[in-house]
Amino acid sequence: MEQRQLSGLGVSALCLGTMYFGTTVDEQRAFAVLDRFVEAGGTFIDTANTYSFWVPGGTGVESEELLGRWLASRGVRDDVVLATKVGALPDPPGAAWPEHAEGLSHEVVRAQATASMRRLGTDHLDVYYAHIEDRRTSLHDTVTTFASLVTDGLVRVVGCSNHAAWRVAAAREIAKASGLPGFTCVQQRHTYLRPQPGAEFGANPHISDEMLDYARTEPDLTVLGYSVLLSGAYTRSDRPLPEQYDHEDSRRRLAVLADVAAELGATPNQVVLAWLLGGDPPVLPVLGVSSVAQLDECLDALTLALDDEQRRRLNTAPTPL
Repeated sequence: MEQRQLSGLGVSALCLGTMYFGTTVDEQRAFAVLDRFVEAGGTFIDTANTYSFWVPGGTGVESEELLGRWLASRGVRDDVVLATKVGALPDPPGAAWPEHAEGLSHEVVRAQATASMRRLGTDHLDVYYAHIEDRRTSLHDTVTTFASLVTDGLVRVVGCSNHAAWRVAAAREIAKASGLPGFTCVQQRHTYLRPQPGAEFGANPHISDEMLDYARTEPDLTVLGYSVLLSGAYTRSDRPLPEQYDHEDSRRRLAVLADVAAELGATPNQVVLAWLLGGDPPVLPVLGVSSVAQLDECLDALTLALDDEQRRRLNTAPTPL
């Protein structure tokens, strides 16, 4: 699989998300997907200390614990780049979310990093994200806490997710001014369709034009996108568009997407992935698949080449007369 660079780490161009592994995706299916991903050359695997607390019976430890069992059984820890997150777990369990998320204090981040490593069966994390914003904790304190994990050898790269562009820029400036390791990757909700103006996503916002513009000027900042395939809505008739994307602009863009997919003999999902990977800035997709068949469809996107005209049409889907 094609490799990209993330702050000195070589990572596969596609990242495998494991949000529902251990809850709605049982262990046998999850192991099969993980095995196929590695077999195909995938190295980048994403989880969090919250996956998936909102599923009935879930507590947030399920995905990390399943990954720990898979890593131990396959003996591939040194072959993968492992990313997890902190800051979004309800505290106490069952409390209203995100009002009572655990946050990004020094005590929480350090304790949860240790807990995640224990569940994953590793002595270090390759990528560690601040999962959602915590404005109760000063940005300076958050930056210095994450930097301390790097200097202590517990984490290789730090990043953030679901943060406003100005907060990312401010955090990076704090780190730079202090000579500390700073956030060098950002993971945001992103897809080909654009949300309607004013669409609400709560603590998990869609990527902003400002964030994309900022990333274009920061060559050391890698952008990752999650929910890139809208839970199957691009290709499955039983999966309607999320309400935030259900507007006229989406219908115009879907028509162009279908045309380009037909020209290439590809699926709309594959075109979306190719569009992200070859964009400006390039965006590494975090795949949310639950079967080997779904993963194989995504893997085939890596051989898809959009020409300049197709990309122009996708970017400038026609407006109605």
